[in-house]
Amino acid sequence: SPDCGEADRPWFRSGFLMGCRWFHQWKLFVESGDQNSSCFPGEIDNTELFEDTLSYRLKERLVENEDFVLVPVCVWNKLVSWYGVVEEQPAVERKVVDLPSTLKVEVYPVEIFLCLHSNMENVIAAQFSRTNNIYDIQKALCEAFMVPPESECRLWMKSSDSSCERLRNLFMSVLDSCLSSGMVSTHTLEIKLGQNADGTWPSSKPQVTNSVEYRGQPGVCGLTNLGNTCFMNSALQCLSNVPPLTEYFLGTSYLKELNFSNPLGMKGEIAEAFADIIKQMWSGRVQCVVPRIFKMKVGHFASQFLGYQQHDSQELLSFLLDGLHEDLNRVKNKEYIELRDADGRPDQEVAEEAWRNHQRRNDSVIVDTFHGLFKSTLVCPECHKVSVTFDPFCYLSVPLPVSTERVMEVFFVSLDPYAKPVQVSLHIQAECVCVRACMVVADVFNHRFYKIYTAEEALSIILDRDDIFVYELSAQEEEQGEVVLLALYLRERSSYKEYGMSLFGHPLLLNVLQSSCSQEALYSLILQRLQSVPHTCTEVLPFIVPLTTKNHLRRAFWYLCVRLRAGAMCDLLTPPRSWRRTKRSSQPYVAIDWDPDMKKRFYNENEAEMYVKHANMDIPHQQTKVQLQECIELFTTVETLEEENPWYCPECKKHQLATKKLDLWSLPEVLIIHLKRFSYTKSTREKLDSMVDFPLRSEPPSRYDLIAVSNHYGGLRDGHYTSYAQNKDNALWYYFDDSKVTYAQEEQIVTNAAYVLFYHRQDKLRKPTLPAPSASPASSTQDAFDNTDCKDDDIVPGNTSTCVTMETD
Repeated sequence: SPDCGEADRPWFRSGFLMGCRWFHQWKLFVESGDQNSSCFPGEIDNTELFEDTLSYRLKERLVENEDFVLVPVCVWNKLVSWYGVVEEQPAVERKVVDLPSTLKVEVYPVEIFLCLHSNMENVIAAQFSRTNNIYDIQKALCEAFMVPPESECRLWMKSSDSSCERLRNLFMSVLDSCLSSGMVSTHTLEIKLGQNADGTWPSSKPQVTNSVEYRGQPGVCGLTNLGNTCFMNSALQCLSNVPPLTEYFLGTSYLKELNFSNPLGMKGEIAEAFADIIKQMWSGRVQCVVPRIFKMKVGHFASQFLGYQQHDSQELLSFLLDGLHEDLNRVKNKEYIELRDADGRPDQEVAEEAWRNHQRRNDSVIVDTFHGLFKSTLVCPECHKVSVTFDPFCYLSVPLPVSTERVMEVFFVSLDPYAKPVQVSLHIQAECVCVRACMVVADVFNHRFYKIYTAEEALSIILDRDDIFVYELSAQEEEQGEVVLLALYLRERSSYKEYGMSLFGHPLLLNVLQSSCSQEALYSLILQRLQSVPHTCTEVLPFIVPLTTKNHLRRAFWYLCVRLRAGAMCDLLTPPRSWRRTKRSSQPYVAIDWDPDMKKRFYNENEAEMYVKHANMDIPHQQTKVQLQECIELFTTVETLEEENPWYCPECKKHQLATKKLDLWSLPEVLIIHLKRFSYTKSTREKLDSMVDFPLRSEPPSRYDLIAVSNHYGGLRDGHYTSYAQNKDNALWYYFDDSKVTYAQEEQIVTNAAYVLFYHRQDKLRKPTLPAPSASPASSTQDAFDNTDCKDDDIVPGNTSTCVTMETD
């Protein structure tokens, strides 16, 4: 675990990444204590970690202990000497960096682009650790471009909009400087002109350009992705288009309300950093803002957002709204307030009292804009005591109705030896079990059975990324005797001496009567089953199999049958259920060992990977559609408290699992609704892609208009965040995708990617300050920076200068 200190693990400064599947297979092999075990892992195979086998670029957002484990150098070297590595597959060595309160594997070093100020066309890429400092970057730049050691230099960071920022503190770390691989920027080394020239910096010399000041629509401004910061950009764009919040920060009143003494706040730094972002975005003078300082402030006060892993836009919103509130809280000294129960008083009276008490401790622009009241009703199941309280909220997190149906793609392997595997899409109940009569469900990985599922196991434990095969088995009558489920593997001799076999091809499963496990019976059965093995010519199969595998088969059968006859494997073949679930390194098997030359001559590897697609694979899945109102009704449904969170009943004088019901009592000016798309249980994690149909304009009695949406595309770890938002000045909708901004139409907004919704109460809506355009933008994909509303003397981005503007000392 990376949480332990270096003193406990002195080797934990660097190590090698190893795919979890191979590592777990190896552990099972070692635990079995049998070198002939079916869970022999073969060569070290990290294929699952790479995007492809050409570039061997790591997949994005790999997670430790889910996708990979980090093993120390000495362990890696020993494993390589024992098992070898898949041919041409590179080893992936990585450092462990010290972050606040934890150690973390640096899976993705920071890739930075480097160039000289005098030749910005010649750009090279270099990788740096987050523990490196800015001086290390400057030093590498000097070495790469052979800058004389006596030269006086300074380093700049040039952003995508051609603006530059001087990196003055050379001893600040790459981590603290918020530099990352995803930044669209180049680090430029400027060399002071020598004695033979005028001794000045090139950037200070006058430059003749055709540059004029950019003028665009305020608020229509992109945000640079600093490296997996699309979640932050999406949240910022949504908040930027909340009119009362933006107008507050564009003015000066926030400066008077900064609370520097609040122990729950961030000394005003989050509020000031947010104000700076808003002012830049609404200046109308920039196309894109680099939120580096804001990201650095957020990471400083909330360590979970440090580094460059992907995060949740709603989690950032929650932190940001709370941080802004405490930084701008008008209450300097919070008094203690004893809460009272309703005790039969009218709801209106109790609600007004609760709101007054809340404002006595919490009074800010965030409370004014985003806070509302829940009515919470608890009922004791024993004495039926009813407790009513009113609690403030800043946003609603509403559940999505979960579909009981699941769509799975599996490969069906028929008993017919000449039939190819069939890929089929199954629509099944999520809580179904895995096994049907005469069929077995298995997870196949690296040419072996990673797991064979038992009849008691629910399908919910199968992940979408697993390669699931369903094997048809021959029917065996129970009265005929005990049945053995036998795995059949294909192996090839490898060049490694200590462990000389590697698996290939797809494994098979056989249903065999234990009484029929004789050498002759098994040989005949397997010979028949191997008709499906893709040889160059199927007519020579009866000759090839005995020729290339007969001796190995006979030895394997002899070993298996002797143990069966001696009773040594009887318990192994019919283990108790509890033991079977924990000891899955226990599946009996037979391996057919191929001579490498014979395999090259007669085994067709391309044919082995072929399969047939069932017709239903081309039928698009009908997406589940729910109404937003259904989600809200589900949120307000009566529920019973969990055992971990009981309620203390004042009448019974003990904790009770009371029933609880939440109702919306009063709604804020801006209502934020978080759709809980990410579902986490003890055994599974998944994203719900249900289509939620939400209104752009709601009907009475709520009367809200949609003003922004934070979108999430993709899965749990490989997603991307964007946002839709309506500009408060011209009432047009825009689509914000990091630094890119395009026009949007209303019919584009409702999608299954919608994650967080922002609604503005109609009686508080501001009228647009700009007249409505005479015609809508020609295309929803039209770049919003190609501003059709500009005056004649305004500048269009296509006419901007390519010069680099640098600050002077």
